[in-house]
Amino acid sequence: MASPGKLDTRGSDFARLARQITDAGLLDRRPFYYAIRMTIMAAVYLGGWALFIWLGDSWLQLLVAVALAVVFAQLGFLAHDLGHRQVFRTRRPSDIAGLIIGNLGIGLGWGWWTTKHNRHHANPNHEDHDPDVSPAVIVWSEDQVARSNGLPRFVAKYQAYWFFPLLTLEAWHLHIASVKALFKPEAKRRGPELTMLVTHFVLYFGLVFTILPVGKALLFLIVHQGLFGIYLGSTFAPNHKGMPILTAEDKLDFLRKQVLTSRNVRGGLFTDVALGQLNYQIEHHLFPNMPAPNLRRAQPIVERYCAEIGVDYLQTGLVESYGQALRHLHEVGAALRRPLPIQGA
Repeated sequence: MASPGKLDTRGSDFARLARQITDAGLLDRRPFYYAIRMTIMAAVYLGGWALFIWLGDSWLQLLVAVALAVVFAQLGFLAHDLGHRQVFRTRRPSDIAGLIIGNLGIGLGWGWWTTKHNRHHANPNHEDHDPDVSPAVIVWSEDQVARSNGLPRFVAKYQAYWFFPLLTLEAWHLHIASVKALFKPEAKRRGPELTMLVTHFVLYFGLVFTILPVGKALLFLIVHQGLFGIYLGSTFAPNHKGMPILTAEDKLDFLRKQVLTSRNVRGGLFTDVALGQLNYQIEHHLFPNMPAPNLRRAQPIVERYCAEIGVDYLQTGLVESYGQALRHLHEVGAALRRPLPIQGA
């Protein structure tokens, strides 16, 4: 650990780190990288559907469903980067590209999801303010368990075992939530967003049920959407699940709020690509507009700085990250597994 005299003491802890990151050029845009990435994803997306049409009535379509689940998730990562202005500096091109990829391409409401995701970034793992830890089905803290009833309470008892099976429904949940959000009074761009979503679903279901008989079509949908949901959920789960849950009593500065509630996942190029480079979750939360390919370069700078100022920085392997998340979910539901006291005993 560096001595305090060697640290830049101007401004907040985050401001000093931000200066290092800026001086290293890590907030600079990467237009060539994103141009190549978008071109590849467009080709793979169109090629996947061309293969689907070419194969016709075949059981091999289930392999296409698996491949398209991966493609849809990767497009989701690209839409995520657009939402954080990692690709373009201004709003308009980000909105246009995000709507095309999100609403039209994969059937997820880009405007709704971006708003929700920005709320998560502002208050990660906060019981009252982070929509990603609201107890809709899974409960994330013992306080939420105590207040739960109905389905969340039923699931919470053994929710660590339910977690991955429930992810098979995540894509459907996101589709439905995307449409429902557009009928709320605060919805923006209702016309364009709804038009693109409806167009996606008409083309998607129309193509699947035109090419395949009903039985195979339904099985294709189950495999494709189920794996799409599992992939998305499995990518975001290692980032915050099992990390501290914040309440109104917790008063943390920006840097600590982001670092202490996030977890990085170690890995090489394969892990980076498979997780959309969101395995550098700490760096991403500190600098959400940092282009994704720069996160790997920022990681050692952030880790070293956290060590210098005495802030815990957690980085694990992928399997261990799931283990920590699932153990947390199981511990949260422990009270519901205890036998009820015998009356009069």
